[in-house]
Amino acid sequence: MNELIGAGVALVTPFHADGSIDFDTLGDLIEYQIAEGVDYLVSLGTTGETATLAQEDRKQVWKFTTDKVKGRVPLVAGIGGNNTAEIVRQVQAFDIPGYCAILSVSPYYNKPTQEGIYQHYKAIAEVSTLPIILYNVPGRTGSNIMPATAVRLAQDFKNIVAIKEASGNFMQFSEIMRDKPDDFLLISGDDPVTLPMMALGAVGIISVVGNAFPGKVAQLAKLCRAGNYAEAGILHAQLLHITELCFVEGNPCGVKYILQQKGFGKDYVRLPLVPVGPQTQQKIIDELKKIDRF
Repeated sequence: MNELIGAGVALVTPFHADGSIDFDTLGDLIEYQIAEGVDYLVSLGTTGETATLAQEDRKQVWKFTTDKVKGRVPLVAGIGGNNTAEIVRQVQAFDIPGYCAILSVSPYYNKPTQEGIYQHYKAIAEVSTLPIILYNVPGRTGSNIMPATAVRLAQDFKNIVAIKEASGNFMQFSEIMRDKPDDFLLISGDDPVTLPMMALGAVGIISVVGNAFPGKVAQLAKLCRAGNYAEAGILHAQLLHITELCFVEGNPCGVKYILQQKGFGKDYVRLPLVPVGPQTQQKIIDELKKIDRF
């Protein structure tokens, strides 16, 4: 799965004021990502506000994205949830060409056991015609894919090819790297820890801040892949505070405001999310001025 090596960006879903999808801005954003050198794009992950999109909305976004990209970069589709039977149905029904893998978040809210998590992904793997990326984000799901479970899934199902790890637990990352099959990929799911994770053996990042700074994120991943951690550290430091501001009032609220400042649509989000407040807006503006000096 060389398509998943390097910098991936989890695209936002731009909206109009009435909550409808702003496809013009989405198209402009996709062109920006490709021009700036990202390695692949993720359509409808967490950052895409997928939880607030109806299934027909999702199909339209996936189709628009693949039609716009036209094979220039690999695409990953986000399909995940806490109703295993429904996710299996959605994976079976997914027939949009142009995608190389499915990113599937661990079941949230239900708080399944490790065996429940295993059986959930087993059911998906048995019907999927595309490779699967596990997505572990305990801060959102309320449960953790333990390293032994991730490794067990990787060993038992050849089409489970990677894990996007956003637990923030370096012991967990280390155990995955120690025990995983050679061809199973560890991918950073948190922008601030991409550099140290890649030093440990991760192959890249699925980024949020990359929506606004795709060139910097792509270069950071490239430098880490080359083992040039000194130069990568400079980019890491430049992006550290703006990344923090992306999340201080919820994702993708912060990065959508940054995109608005850069001329990519408006910062509209769907409830229960709301745009960032005036204090965060000013902090973002101040930080953008600093970054522009580099």
